[in-house]
Amino acid sequence: MRYRLMGQTGLRVSELFLGAMKFGTPEGGSPPEECRRIVDLYDDAGGNVVDTANAYGDGRSETILGELLERRRERFVLATKYTISRDSTDPNAAGNHRKSLVHALEASLRRLRTDYVDVYWVHMWDRHTPLEETMRALDDVVRAGKVLYVGISDAPAWVVSRANTLAEWRGWAPFVGLQVPYNLLARDIERELLPMAEAFGMTVAAWGPLAHGRLSGRLEGATGAPTDGHAVTLALREVADEVGATPAQVAIAWTRAASRAVHPILGARTAEQLKDGLGALDVVLTHDARARLEAATDFTVGFPGDFIAKSSPWVFGEASGRLDGR
Repeated sequence: MRYRLMGQTGLRVSELFLGAMKFGTPEGGSPPEECRRIVDLYDDAGGNVVDTANAYGDGRSETILGELLERRRERFVLATKYTISRDSTDPNAAGNHRKSLVHALEASLRRLRTDYVDVYWVHMWDRHTPLEETMRALDDVVRAGKVLYVGISDAPAWVVSRANTLAEWRGWAPFVGLQVPYNLLARDIERELLPMAEAFGMTVAAWGPLAHGRLSGRLEGATGAPTDGHAVTLALREVADEVGATPAQVAIAWTRAASRAVHPILGARTAEQLKDGLGALDVVLTHDARARLEAATDFTVGFPGDFIAKSSPWVFGEASGRLDGR
C-alpha cells in the first residue's frame, strides 16, 4: 500500500479506502466479528482510511468502529458524515444547517468513542441551507478541534466550487475531499466533478467502484438474462484473463488509473471480498487495456467538453497542437 496527500494538506492517506457502510446493517451486512476481520486485514495491508456515516445501520456502523478502533485510533484516518435524517418526523434532524451538524457530530463522537474525527463529510448537498452557513459551521468545529478536515459528498460541481471559493475568501476550512460514485458503468464525474476536484487539488473518494457487484465479473443475473453492462463485463473478463487478475480487481484498478486524485472505497461485506479488492493494488493496466474497457462503456463527456475538444484546433490555431500546457 502506498500513500498520497489528502487534498491540499499534509495528511497521508492510503491508496484504497475502507468503506464501513455495511457494518452492522441488519439485512445483508457484516456482523461485528466479520467487521473485526475486515478491519484487521485492511490494517495489515497498510490501509489507514476508514469511512462511515451516522446513518449507516442507524449508527451501528459507527458503534462497531468505535469498539474496533479504540486501542488503535491514532493509526487511522477516521471519516464520518452527516446530513441524512436522524428522525423523519423532525424537520431539523436532517440537512446541512448548524443545528443538524452540531447534534449529528456530537452523537457520532460518542458512538466512535473519540473526541475528534479526522475527516467530516457533508453527506449530500442541502439546497435549503445557505453554503455560507454550512461552511462557517464546519469551520467552527474545525477550530474547536472536533474535526480536522472537511469534505463533501454527492453535490454538483458548482456547489463545491462556490463553497471552496467562499472558504478561500473568508479564511474558513475548505473541502479537501470529494466523495462521489465512480466506476466503468458510472463515469459522470468525468464531465465536471473530476476536473473540478483536480483543479482544486481535492482528493476524490470513489464509492461503488464495482457498481454494487455488477462489475464483479458475473455475466447473468438471477433470471438468466444479461446483467446491466454486459459489454463491460465481457471486456473486464477479457482483460482479467490477460493480466492474471479477477474482473473485480481490474475494475478497481481502472478506477485508480483514471486519476491520481481518485481513491476507490472498498465496501466489503466479508474479509474474503476485501482480500480480493486489495489485489487490485498489484494490477497494472496498459493503455490498450484501459482503452478497450472504456470503449465498452459507450460514454461521452457531452457538451461543453466534447465541443471544446473538437473546436480547439480551429479556435486556437494549428500551432496550439504543439503547445505543452499545464
